Amino acid sequence: MTSASSARTFDVRHVQLARAAFAALAALMITFSPDHSAPVGMSVFSGFAIATGLVLLLAVWLVYPAGRRWPAAALGGVTLAAGMVGGLMPLRTIAGFFAVVITWALVSGLLELIAGWRGLRSPRARRDVAPGVADARPAIDPGPRSDSRDGVVVGALGILLALALAVVPAGYSLQYTIEDAQQTFTLTGIIIGVGIFGAYAAIVAVYLGIAGFSPRKDAAVTTAPAAAPADQKDPA
Repeated sequence: MTSASSARTFDVRHVQLARAAFAALAALMITFSPDHSAPVGMSVFSGFAIATGLVLLLAVWLVYPAGRRWPAAALGGVTLAAGMVGGLMPLRTIAGFFAVVITWALVSGLLELIAGWRGLRSPRARRDVAPGVADARPAIDPGPRSDSRDGVVVGALGILLALALAVVPAGYSLQYTIEDAQQTFTLTGIIIGVGIFGAYAAIVAVYLGIAGFSPRKDAAVTTAPAAAPADQKDPA
């Protein structure tokens, strides 16, 4: 018997790979940009969040079956809203960058962490029920444990991002001179904050990319073949 999830054109791995691609793009844009100002950091975050939110909202209908859609719907809605707020010009300031990104990272991290933790603690599909005994538990499959574990890890990374940005002083400024280059540079809080977000995006891209390409067990429940009847002795 083929399960409903295996009959779908798109799977969880496609969501993970799409999220990894957008996170990698954000990390590359921050890494190779000489400008780590608030407008640039907010622009990169806004594009990353809008694209990721749309992927998650599309996955609600294209990937997840009924009963497993609320995490993607909630996470996609929060991420899309954060990206749209980040696109507002009045909020492309130092204070706006820290406020929007910290709020998004904390809320989305908690959502993904709770959803993944609940998936890990939920009972898997019952295979230990005796024949003819009704199972009182709902027929909703929480999905593979690997997907729930990935949700816990990515959610924890989001919370760490929020905590790391929260401890960075927004008004921090330090001038330093590189004598070999005979130039003076200024390290500011927004430069550190944008760099932290870029590091987060790179880690998420690598982790979700590995998760998307990793082989996983078939989620379909296979039925064990019926035991052959015992050989009967021929009458003497």
